[in-house]
Amino acid sequence: MNRTEKLWKPLSGVVRRALRTTCRFELSNYNYTSTSWNRFLNSSSFSRPYERCRSSANLTFWSETFCSESAERVHNVTCWNCNAMPETSPFLFCESCRSVQPVDQSVNYFQIFGLGKKYEIEDGSLEGKYKDWQKKLHPDLVHSKSEREKEYAAEQSACVIEAYRTLRNPLSRAIYIMRLEGVDVNEEETVSEPELLNEIMEIREAVEDATDSQALNQIKSTMQEKLMHWSNSFANAFQNHKFDDALICIRRMTYYSRVNEEIAKKL
Repeated sequence: MNRTEKLWKPLSGVVRRALRTTCRFELSNYNYTSTSWNRFLNSSSFSRPYERCRSSANLTFWSETFCSESAERVHNVTCWNCNAMPETSPFLFCESCRSVQPVDQSVNYFQIFGLGKKYEIEDGSLEGKYKDWQKKLHPDLVHSKSEREKEYAAEQSACVIEAYRTLRNPLSRAIYIMRLEGVDVNEEETVSEPELLNEIMEIREAVEDATDSQALNQIKSTMQEKLMHWSNSFANAFQNHKFDDALICIRRMTYYSRVNEEIAKKL
């Protein structure tokens, strides 16, 4: 096995942690063999229930699923408890009787936060709405209500938390919004860009050779700059429907996020 072939391990683990259970996303396999860096680039496969829809060229398209796997697929018309019409959309909570509604899986994460489906999100646009929803949906607030509503509250709260964690992270947000477009990546595809291979080797050596927190923080700062660059590149590619370019950006963001995770372990 030559030096290039030994350089990669799957990076889908970082996607699993960033995206948690929001979707199935298949990343290219990165293989690298090193005793001290197996943990760095090693991961397990990531999946959740999905349905394959269609494929074209090197892109694979998948159908959408949202929020809790156990939640019913419903399109709320009236409150299940008092039959009142919804005053707001999405209809997660009835203002008339103060009852938590069942999860509607046709509602996407952007809609939960009153946002349009676009990658770039303004700072502070998630936190306020997240706190407002938790004040209404948190399971502790319905401890004296029916088992039915307790279940709804647990599922709605979990869905809002999942949506918040997904959208506030640039990498998981990029993966999620691509999924909303039906785009996925062929897991068998391998990345063999010489420039990136050399960069990985250099960063690997820099992290291994770092002897103090100052050196590690300098590397982390560089990774943050690279993440910002590729995040901006993704936004541009996605806006122009250049999904192949967008997927390249996601792969880069995945790698640099993985670097920061390893640095955090050493700090």
